Amino acid sequence: QVQLVESGGGSVQAGGSLRLSCSASGFIDCRYSLSWYRQAPGKEREFVSGFNHGGSISYADSVKGRFTISRDASQNTVYLQMNDLKPEDTAMYYCKSGCGTWGQGTQVTVSS
Repeated sequence: QVQLVESGGGSVQAGGSLRLSCSASGFIDCRYSLSWYRQAPGKEREFVSGFNHGGSISYADSVKGRFTISRDASQNTVYLQMNDLKPEDTAMYYCKSGCGTWGQGTQVTVSS
C-alpha cells in the first residue's frame, strides 16, 4: 500500500500562486504515477495533472500553461505549482497514486 499526504493549500486572490505538495510513502510501484485531481462543491472530481508510469506528464486543458507538475529526485514528493489562479480553480485538491490510493486533500480557495 501507499500513503499520501497533501499540503500547501490556502486562500489567494485571483492571479496569485500556490504550490501544492504530495508526499508518498509505502509501496514503491504505486509512487511512480502520482496525479493531482480536484473537486469543487457540487461537481465531480476531475483530473488536473499527473505522471504516468513511464514518466510522461499530462495536464487538463483548463490548467495548461498555468500549472506545472514536478517531483523530487527520490520521486517521493510530487508538486503542483499553480500560477495565475482563477476563482474557478477553487476546489479540494487530491493526490492519487498509481495504485488508486487517495490522499486526504488540501483546500484551494481563489477569490476574485
